[in-house]
Amino acid sequence: MARFVTTDIHGCAATLRHTVEDVLHLRPTDELYVLGDYVNKGPDSQGVLDYLMQLPQRGYQVLCLRGNHDQNLLDAATGQGKVEWASDPDYQFTLQSFGVTQPSEIPPEYLRWLAALPFQHDLADYTLVHAGFDFRQPPDKMRADHHTMMTIKQFTFDASRMQGRRLLHGHVPTPTAAVERHVHNHQESIGLDTGCVYRHNPELAHLAVLELDSLQLTLQPNLEEPYPIAVRKG
Repeated sequence: MARFVTTDIHGCAATLRHTVEDVLHLRPTDELYVLGDYVNKGPDSQGVLDYLMQLPQRGYQVLCLRGNHDQNLLDAATGQGKVEWASDPDYQFTLQSFGVTQPSEIPPEYLRWLAALPFQHDLADYTLVHAGFDFRQPPDKMRADHHTMMTIKQFTFDASRMQGRRLLHGHVPTPTAAVERHVHNHQESIGLDTGCVYRHNPELAHLAVLELDSLQLTLQPNLEEPYPIAVRKG
């Protein structure tokens, strides 16, 4: 059995499928954990959700967490909040992938799936979350602050709060060389978002997958057909 973790798919359905099936050769005895942000920015948000929703039906062990973009889409579709993702073109691009013109028209099966996603997950040796934790908060509040767990960009890791577990998260696009260095150095907190969707950024533009027991890092280049997205700066 192998345990794989990846994150921040952002509509890159072809890259995800190729990675899972042709690179990892995922087996029903393996475990796949995905740390959120399945939608927005990239070309096929619906395709990513379809694929992740179908994998368990095909007998695979998959656990998906909730990211801020998933929450934003859910909120917009249910009238609970404003449309907050990147820009109007990005907003329209996402809706086009579902074949709709308004978030409220997204089919309910996708919204039910998004609404059921957990915010965090503990394994015996790792804690998984989309963005991280505010370690300045009391322990009980730190684990209940769902907004921060989906959106925090900088935090000071406190190993005393983790009961011996290491932390894996996504959310902040990080150059592949930095992620490789963090894995090699066995850091206690590792961000795995290598900005797969940013196809014009050579230092990003990869889907990172970490195998938890061997600490083998797979970096799959973006395989999508060309789509409009700006170069990420900073």
